[in-house]
Amino acid sequence: MRVVVQRASRASVTVAGEVLSSFDEPCLVVLLGVTHDDGRDQVATVASKIANLRILRDERSALDAGAPVLVISQFTLYGDVRKGRRPTWNAAAPGAVAEPLVDAVVDALRGMGLRVGAGRFGADMAVELVNDGPVTIVYETSAA
Repeated sequence: MRVVVQRASRASVTVAGEVLSSFDEPCLVVLLGVTHDDGRDQVATVASKIANLRILRDERSALDAGAPVLVISQFTLYGDVRKGRRPTWNAAAPGAVAEPLVDAVVDALRGMGLRVGAGRFGADMAVELVNDGPVTIVYETSAA
């Protein structure tokens, strides 16, 4: 899994005019991409990393601060632009593989007691955030 975690002072996600989730307070925005060989083994690792990253103010984690997390599925994190001008998405897992894993990360974060909002898998989403700092961390697991 490839994860981009941003510290934000507020964030929201909207699909077709419907606000799916909105946090008007310090939060984390997580863009989450899944590749072909990802599985349940990566879910706990990714959720723990997100929940415990000490990137909020005063070196606090989302768990420390009780900060919400907005999770957005993002297959484009696996876009390959090394050749030509058009990205290829070959490294991104198909929806049947990726969607349950994104849902599992959301569930794992909620299971830790975090407030978690999420986008809609496969939808054209409008994600708004005010990046605080800015602080942006890229994290990648490797399949077991």
